[in-house]
Amino acid sequence: MRKVNNAAAQRPKMHSFRLLGRLLSYLFHYYKGRLIAVFICIAATAAAGISSSVFLQLVLARVITPLTEEGAAWADVSGDLFWIIFGMGAMYVVALAASVFYNQTMAVVTQGFLRHVRNDMFSEMQSLPIRYFDTHTHGDIMSVYTNDTDALRQLISMSIPQVFYSIIAAVTLLVIMLMNSVWLMLVVLLGVAVMAMVSKFVGSRSARYFIKQQEVIGKTEGYIEEMMGGQKVIKVFCHEEQAKRDFDKINDDLCDATDKANAYGNILMPAVMNIGHFMFVITAIVAGLFIMFEVPNLTILGWKGRFGASVMMVGLVATFLNMSRQFSLNIGQVSMQINSVVMGLAGAGRIFELLDEKPETDDGYVTLVNADIAPDGTITESAERTGKWAWKHPHQADGTVTYTELKGDIRLFDVDFGYVPEKIVLHNITIYAKPGQKIAFVGATGAGKTTITNLLNRFYDIADGKIRYDGININKIKKADLRRSMGIVLQDTNLFTGTIMENIRYGKLDATDEECIEAAKLANAHDFITRLPDGYNTVLRHEASNLSQGQRQLISIARAAVADPPVMILDEATSSIDTRTEALVQKGMDALMRGRTVFVIAHRLSTIQNSDAIMVLDHGRIIERGSHEQLIEQRGTYYQLYTGAFELE
Repeated sequence: MRKVNNAAAQRPKMHSFRLLGRLLSYLFHYYKGRLIAVFICIAATAAAGISSSVFLQLVLARVITPLTEEGAAWADVSGDLFWIIFGMGAMYVVALAASVFYNQTMAVVTQGFLRHVRNDMFSEMQSLPIRYFDTHTHGDIMSVYTNDTDALRQLISMSIPQVFYSIIAAVTLLVIMLMNSVWLMLVVLLGVAVMAMVSKFVGSRSARYFIKQQEVIGKTEGYIEEMMGGQKVIKVFCHEEQAKRDFDKINDDLCDATDKANAYGNILMPAVMNIGHFMFVITAIVAGLFIMFEVPNLTILGWKGRFGASVMMVGLVATFLNMSRQFSLNIGQVSMQINSVVMGLAGAGRIFELLDEKPETDDGYVTLVNADIAPDGTITESAERTGKWAWKHPHQADGTVTYTELKGDIRLFDVDFGYVPEKIVLHNITIYAKPGQKIAFVGATGAGKTTITNLLNRFYDIADGKIRYDGININKIKKADLRRSMGIVLQDTNLFTGTIMENIRYGKLDATDEECIEAAKLANAHDFITRLPDGYNTVLRHEASNLSQGQRQLISIARAAVADPPVMILDEATSSIDTRTEALVQKGMDALMRGRTVFVIAHRLSTIQNSDAIMVLDHGRIIERGSHEQLIEQRGTYYQLYTGAFELE
């Protein structure tokens, strides 16, 4: 079972404002011009939304008040009324056009941005070390691509524009209300303070559970992915009830986190809206008292004096109350988006965690090149494929370049290794594999066999000691070139959706059809492939479920064969194949291994008897080494394994 790393859970979370700032910076990096245009349109739409109160004030000041208090004729004010109505209509037309533009633009920006995010995540994922995938469930990683990006979509397409709109409208309304009445504005500010305290109290608690919800969703998907991959094992061991109980526990955690997040989140808007209603009532009462008691020196739009019962003063108070209601509605809109904002930021945080993972380091500078090798052994680099390869080794000290023929000579000297520094799992491993030799590893599960092969291609780096490849320290070789010189066939076959020909060509992307067919013949896969209805053009379904395990393994061996590497790693490649198929595979592998340096991990000792050297491992140490005959003569652990006196676990 995969070891799950809790480092991500222990990593300090980025502050929400810093996270939002980073997200906006990331967004502006791709769509700066469009976003500026969007924000301008949102501001225009917000201005139109609050213009009704301003136009009402203009009607009161320039039309109604002159008619009622100054005795002006209708002809004197009709022109002003026309232009006020015309201005209001023009404002709404502009707002409609701006609203349509920014909504359509944000839809395009959101999907384009998510495409960039997924591309960046996938590119980053390709640069991550194997350690990351060994310590994170695949379902949790998939959740970042699906659930977290969907939460980010809602944040960008809906929440950010709505919050920006509401903030612009609320701030503008505050300024206008302040210009209308300083004293009534104090009542509104008191309501704002109460709203802020409630929002902080409720919002912080809902945020905590929304973040937990996103994390538990990833855990849930990881568990489902694991159970889907292990359905046969679950059914064979009648483990269905236990699997359901384990899932129920994870599902209950998700339900609990979601319930609490929504419980707090759903409280916020009603609370804020009701505070707004109370604020409206209190403001109306205070304004009424000012009018009733003719409070002096109350500033409204520059007017000073006693209120009286004038239409102007009553109308101004009415518009002020209308603006206070609009203000509370905009604050309510902001609170309604807090849930989406928190979920979006939680998703963005998990996305940035993936993007911030340290990529696989590569300090190598020795590269693999096509080579021409003269009869006297002189090696020169060739621009064309020659079938010969050499290590190009630039020497930093004097600037010279030397070439070493790629032969497949691999040697380990006193190698120690641990997946974590405090726990060493390989101790003092020394191995000499000369070109063309076959080295076999035997030992119980966990003895360190696969770990050694993981060190050869630098999936992991050693803690101490040295590994030399054709006399060159492998730390000096670029990882891509090092791995290109090695082929690997695993016990668990990994075939991809596509044709059989495409899967074989995966080992060498520029291989011709003829080369792929020759590789299939070498692996003894050609006969069964040609018997398929579409031959090499047969499309493999998910995990190649339309082929048997043995057939999948034969294609995997053909894929390694077409790469034609000088070093081959076979990690229990025949352990899941029936005896008849094993004979075919073994024949193909013998042809594949001829002339190559081969490292073999096998439980079936019959497949490694012809090895040049057999290493018997126990708890990360080599306890016996030698040929099959030598180890039989020693009558040690290998002898007991071979005679059946002792079995591998």
